[in-house]
Amino acid sequence: MSEPSNSTTHFGFKSVPAEQKVAMVADVFHSVAAKYDIMNDVMSMGIHRLWKRFTIDCSGVRPGQQVLDLAGGTGDITALFSKRVGPSGKVVLADINESMLNVGRDKLRDLGLINNIEFVQANAEALPFADNSFDIISIGFGLRNVTDKDAALRSMFRVLKPGGRLLVLEFSKPTHDWLSKAYDLYSFRLLPFMGQLIANDKESYQYLAESIRMHPDQETLKDMMVTAGFAEVSYHNLTGGIVALHRGYKF
Repeated sequence: MSEPSNSTTHFGFKSVPAEQKVAMVADVFHSVAAKYDIMNDVMSMGIHRLWKRFTIDCSGVRPGQQVLDLAGGTGDITALFSKRVGPSGKVVLADINESMLNVGRDKLRDLGLINNIEFVQANAEALPFADNSFDIISIGFGLRNVTDKDAALRSMFRVLKPGGRLLVLEFSKPTHDWLSKAYDLYSFRLLPFMGQLIANDKESYQYLAESIRMHPDQETLKDMMVTAGFAEVSYHNLTGGIVALHRGYKF
């Protein structure tokens, strides 16, 4: 259910007024933007690139299609989609955070990917696009930072074309107890340390670790997508459920 305006929500393990979360998350990503790509490679030992390629492979994207890469950040998924849709297609990289959007724009331009990409600063809860605009929407490692996830899913459903597909790539819940315990040790001991060492920002990476634990598990997110209107919702666990890719269609 959507949270009323006077409600509280979680910011990591903390409870904060819902209307303050957007600004607090923004501060985190303003802080980490410059080192975001380096930290992704270090934190995942490069495996995040395989997760993202798997997402593209599961998208069914074709030349000429219109794609929205929501919470697209530094543009990894946008770059992969851009090559698939070709010159007759379009990819919109949308992110609520200006710092992340600027890093993504600069990186993609350095790669020569400019002709079929647009950049839009947008809040996932109220997307500034017309109904039935996109063949595919992806959101990679961004949904857990959204205050009202139900509103965001409804907004994505609205702007997706009939027959279109949503892909949600996000950290999830490990499927084995031993992996969950090892992942907790890594997340709460090593991750903040690496954030301090590489990005000089322990607190932001502490929040990111906590935000993963507060995100809905695989079945809960599946149910949320169904409630938002998506059909044939399914998910793939990746790396033992540390990450999951959810897919749903608009019919």
